[in-house]
Amino acid sequence: MCLALAVMMAVCAACASADILYGGWQAAESPELTEERTAVFETAIKDLVGVNYVPVAYLGSQVVAGTNHCFLCKATVVYPNAVPSYTLVYFHEDLEGNATIMQSTDIDIAALSAPAE
Repeated sequence: MCLALAVMMAVCAACASADILYGGWQAAESPELTEERTAVFETAIKDLVGVNYVPVAYLGSQVVAGTNHCFLCKATVVYPNAVPSYTLVYFHEDLEGNATIMQSTDIDIAALSAPAE
């Protein structure tokens, strides 16, 4: 759990300053998976096949024409003996409450722990 918290803190800063979309990212005051956040997550992944995402923490949001959300997830590809990994998953929630996956970015934990050169 400590590793997940360390990863969450590291990627939260990246999530808050990411230049992937127009508008500024706002880091979540709490990583808690509230009922509302979980509903957005479940709506976005309802038709997803091939990978199982389990939300670990809510990292932040970005107000656009709707809202973009960033979750830290444990990801497991659906095949025998798959090794789980951690992934940043970005969702877009439109103004009608529909949500879709925009992108996912695998986290290389080994790279995060490498000493600076």
